Amino acid sequence: MAISIQFGRRSTADHVLAGIDLTGRHIIVTGCNSGLGLETMNAFAANGASVIGMARTLEAASRACAQASPVCIPVGCDLARFDSIAAALEVIRGLSVPLDAIVANAAAANLPSLEARYGVEMQFLTNHLGHFMLVNGIADLLRDGSARIVMVSSGASISQAPSDGIMFDNLDGRRFYKPSTFYAQSKLANALYAKELSRRLTARGIAVNSADPGAAQTRIRKGFFTRLFAKTAAQAAATQALLAASPQASGITGEYWSNCKVSEGNPLLQDTVLARRLWDVSQEILDRQRRTGGTALQQAA
Repeated sequence: MAISIQFGRRSTADHVLAGIDLTGRHIIVTGCNSGLGLETMNAFAANGASVIGMARTLEAASRACAQASPVCIPVGCDLARFDSIAAALEVIRGLSVPLDAIVANAAAANLPSLEARYGVEMQFLTNHLGHFMLVNGIADLLRDGSARIVMVSSGASISQAPSDGIMFDNLDGRRFYKPSTFYAQSKLANALYAKELSRRLTARGIAVNSADPGAAQTRIRKGFFTRLFAKTAAQAAATQALLAASPQASGITGEYWSNCKVSEGNPLLQDTVLARRLWDVSQEILDRQRRTGGTALQQAA
């Protein structure tokens, strides 16, 4: 695909949105309280957008939104807890506004020891399943013909993910657990989900892409190498900001992006059977929890 984008590795979120009036647009950003999420929300708000800023707690979201713009709306949402996501979905629906974009940015990374909930390892739960439930739960609120979804993936999805892509027989990590492998698996799941969701929303004219922000100077990436070579958070936020709101990305869907350009990504992203299986297994986990987890999830179904 030949696409001419004027931005690159050193562009920032403000650069890619310069001169773009986002007044009247409603954009969701998860993980809005720090790092890439905060930079992305600030860039949207600076251009006039009303951002629904989501963080693990309402307090954290409120602090970030208050700093960004008076029209930003804080929503608490712990992506590792289905009841919290269900409550957040109820809040968003209660706003009664159409959505122009969702940036699924929040992530847990390289947890040193195995943690699991609902029979699922915590990084896969937070990074993939939480966003799967959230985005699917409000997809009907997205504007037909123009809305965009950005799933924030990682270069780790190429270099460190399991050779089979998703370890469906070890989603709880009991057979073995390696932090970087499970993080990479969750980030590949983000990109596979974007591929499958793009196919399902094509008829509505909604664009869905995944983005590798690159190594960034955030609270989940520390060390001497990062200080020397990593992007700033503003630079790392550029690709997701471009995909969510720039006319230069208009009409492009189902792609994996890096440095504001369409990139190859993991070859497994071309495996439609794997992407559909991931969708089905993810839905089965949610359905199982709905059957056993009480009324909140029932109401969010």
